[in-house]
Amino acid sequence: MTEQLVHSTANEVTGGVWRVRHGDGTAIRKVVNRRRDGAAAHLAASDDPGHFNYWRREPLVYGTGLADSAFAAGGLRGPSLISVTEIEDGVVEMLLEDVQGTAGMNLSTETVGDCAYRIGVGQSGWAGDPPRIDWLARDFLADYTLAQPVPEDLRWDHPAAEAALPAALRAGLRRLWERRHELLEASAALPRTLCHHDVWPMNLIGSGRGLVLLDWAYAGPGALGEDAANLALDTFWDGYVDVARLPSVVEAVISGYARGVAEVMDPAQVRRAVMVTGAAKYFWLLPRMLVSAWSSPRGRGYDTRDWESMFAGRAPMFALIVDWSEAV
Repeated sequence: MTEQLVHSTANEVTGGVWRVRHGDGTAIRKVVNRRRDGAAAHLAASDDPGHFNYWRREPLVYGTGLADSAFAAGGLRGPSLISVTEIEDGVVEMLLEDVQGTAGMNLSTETVGDCAYRIGVGQSGWAGDPPRIDWLARDFLADYTLAQPVPEDLRWDHPAAEAALPAALRAGLRRLWERRHELLEASAALPRTLCHHDVWPMNLIGSGRGLVLLDWAYAGPGALGEDAANLALDTFWDGYVDVARLPSVVEAVISGYARGVAEVMDPAQVRRAVMVTGAAKYFWLLPRMLVSAWSSPRGRGYDTRDWESMFAGRAPMFALIVDWSEAV
């Protein structure tokens, strides 16, 4: 029994994810590569241990136990590791626990807020002193966002964007892009902690033993508030969760995270940190969508809506990050 699971094919590191027979049950087989055809150029695998896309990072996170211990204080863990095997030069296979439970896209607003709380508790223990390990991503937020392929002569007037997004919002998103370095500097000035850097519902499972957080390939130091901002916004970008829930989920995440980090950051600081890092994480998204829309007739990846539907569906989150960027 082998079942291929949905995953992003854009990242060169990911060679595939499958559910396989293991003993009397099943396990998850994930292969990571140093080289693979068909990946996006800006997501090329790296041999640099501190690069955001270092190809060996996830096996190291699991192999050292960091996926289990990183946020253990908050009761949030990664799936259990069964084995790590070097199949050949440049190819590593991980066999992981097949976590059974509620898929992240089906989690309630309350549970998403509880996840933010648990991340906050876990990150409080690392506040001001994230682990000094050379294979953790040294500056994920700046490296990942500035790697996005956006040309200097980007055309901002795509018909689908103009039809779906009000002129004032498009202007705000253009200002957001122009302020990207300022926002990254503001994020870098926030207190540091250990971050997962890819907290979104596709990487969460509500199991009988509590919430389980998958996919630790981008782990490394980051700003307090960064994972919470990612969770609040990335719940909605791809259209899997009703965007009408956006205000309630954002408030649940911010309030839950604020409770989790209460010993190291007050609520006003938390809200500002989420706003700064949320705007900094996604300043590139509309420009990248425009680049893709000019070259392709429809969306690709997790979100397969046509371009006008995608622009319209993402408008509430775009409006929020513009508001956040202009309030800090």
